[in-house]
Amino acid sequence: MKKIAAIFLLVTTLMSCTQDISRNNPSMQGWKDDVLWRARDRFAELAPNGSITITGLTRYETLAISLPTTTPGTYLLGMGETRKATYIYEKDDVMMTFRTGTNVGDGQVIIEEYDTEEQTITGTFRFNLVNTENDSIINYQNGVFYRIPVVPAL
Repeated sequence: MKKIAAIFLLVTTLMSCTQDISRNNPSMQGWKDDVLWRARDRFAELAPNGSITITGLTRYETLAISLPTTTPGTYLLGMGETRKATYIYEKDDVMMTFRTGTNVGDGQVIIEEYDTEEQTITGTFRFNLVNTENDSIINYQNGVFYRIPVVPAL
């Protein structure tokens, strides 16, 4: 009987360890330099001009994706300042900034859905962000933002 209880406990534990983002609603996550990165807090701000900034936060990190519109489609990064991603690490007296911009970094963001009724946005991302002070790079792959609440920018 003890073995059955132990197996049941093990199976239950393994089933609860999921990376299925549909159970983490809303969610923002991706593989940052081959390690799973998941935002603790996430939100999106819609500016009066229609541009949007999707932000994910951890204790020491901020990841922000800025796009000129909420229209579903593919947006290439590294070609201008209206489509960009920024990563900031800040702890104690250390602050590092990585970004894409005009001829800096590369990647893409795909907006799959902007739900105007629920005021949420869903999509995927992948990009290489560059620290222009020392040319180091942070890589995000298989990134997802799922049903992120959209609020008007102040």
